Amino acid sequence: MGRRRSKGRKVSGIVLLDKPIGITSNRALQIVKRLYNASKAGHTGSLDPLATGLLPLCLGEATKVSGFLLDADKRYLATLKLGIKTRSADAEGEVIETRAVEHYSATEIESVLAHFIGVIEQVPPMHSALKVNGQPLYKLAHQGKEIERKPRRVSIYDIELLRHEGDEMDISVHCSKGTYIRTLAEDIGEQLGCGAHLSALRRTHSGPFDIADSVSLEQLQQIQQEEEGSFEALDGLLVPAENALDDWPTVNLTENAAYYLCRGQAVMVPKAPTEGLVRLFSEEKGFLGIGEILDDGRIKPQRLFLSDQA
Repeated sequence: MGRRRSKGRKVSGIVLLDKPIGITSNRALQIVKRLYNASKAGHTGSLDPLATGLLPLCLGEATKVSGFLLDADKRYLATLKLGIKTRSADAEGEVIETRAVEHYSATEIESVLAHFIGVIEQVPPMHSALKVNGQPLYKLAHQGKEIERKPRRVSIYDIELLRHEGDEMDISVHCSKGTYIRTLAEDIGEQLGCGAHLSALRRTHSGPFDIADSVSLEQLQQIQQEEEGSFEALDGLLVPAENALDDWPTVNLTENAAYYLCRGQAVMVPKAPTEGLVRLFSEEKGFLGIGEILDDGRIKPQRLFLSDQA
């Protein structure tokens, strides 16, 4: 039986999408995949429907770096509504408790925020995509079920108070993968003594990527309409996959070394790093993929990219 031919173009690169409010990350992915007529696509860590901001979408061969972007640090702008706790810890959830909001000084709030900087433990919210026994927690939550969740360690590198007016406050958060900002908002509210929920969230950075370089769905759709069947302008917006690994060491291979490495063999490269993962380039083919330094100093191919992308 012959292999099924994939539908769509073999286009490769990363779309830095500014996800709008009201749609899931997967819905945004499917829209962009269709606009590019891409044969393969994947996102790099979901944003809730109520959240907006940077959602890198990987097309074609670039899906091979999606896992590394998923593991990357993130930055967010978050708005907290003080005095109101909700079942989902965000603005969509049912209100379960209200408390009086005292007049907090900026110094008092900043003192509370400082308690959360560093390695902390978070209990994942029931309204999350985390799976337990193959079932997303949010599906169980929608059925009115609640199960015990184990705390997870995450890192908060920095929290800054941007605005505080009455029962609202804006903060910026720089954090590790796996951080639930809605849980952080709820925990901050408990520390203040009034409770809180997350009323708005915007992701501004994902790994090396910045929201300033993003494009909206409306812009992509307008470009597609104006191109009338051509993909030149859309493809011009794609970021090369290797840009997702900008902070990695780079190894440039000779034509001979690249030949053997691309055939699965480990190669010795003078003055290469002594450990870890590296970006691999050759003068002839450009970016080849990801390599791993072995104990004996050779570099073995860890994830190679096809060079015949359209």
